[in-house]
Amino acid sequence: MLTLGILGSGSGSNMQAILDAITSGTLQAKIGIVLSDNPDAFILKRAEENGIPHGVIDCAGHKTKFSDLVQAQTAGMLKQAGVDLVCLAGFMRLVKAPLLDAFPSKILNIHPSLLPAFPGVAAWAQAVAAKVKETGVTVHVVDSGMDTGPVILQEKLEILPDETADALHKRLQVIEHRIYPLAISQYANSLNL
Repeated sequence: MLTLGILGSGSGSNMQAILDAITSGTLQAKIGIVLSDNPDAFILKRAEENGIPHGVIDCAGHKTKFSDLVQAQTAGMLKQAGVDLVCLAGFMRLVKAPLLDAFPSKILNIHPSLLPAFPGVAAWAQAVAAKVKETGVTVHVVDSGMDTGPVILQEKLEILPDETADALHKRLQVIEHRIYPLAISQYANSLNL
């Protein structure tokens, strides 16, 4: 069975959506481990409450740095858990080698914009500030760039007149929760995982 490893830094709502899809039978997989670079992240509590193995990625107090040593340790934890595919779910660090080398073309990310538009943090706020008429959600393969990997699935969303960034973010999350499990399933099938 497809074994997923989830990396997250925050509440874990996308992890919950993946777990819900697994529970309902729409995603044929299991979550082997949940890891967070934030020891207080709610994603770890969600994992604990659901009996999923979980742990903390120790970045030694660095806010954004994700050293090669720490990435190698993270890859080791994922491999030990039997992970086939890694899913970033609100993970706020840039993934590079050796994590990419350990899981070549097997790390996915979900991003709240129609990439290549608005990469990086707070993409919904970037879209509102740019006064564009639509944005959306992208699931993509992670490469060494910032939100630059091959697109697996995208869904558009019209931005409403006078919509705030917070309101747009909430609407984008509804799409994220629906399409991430679908994209994981499609991509895993394409790799025969």
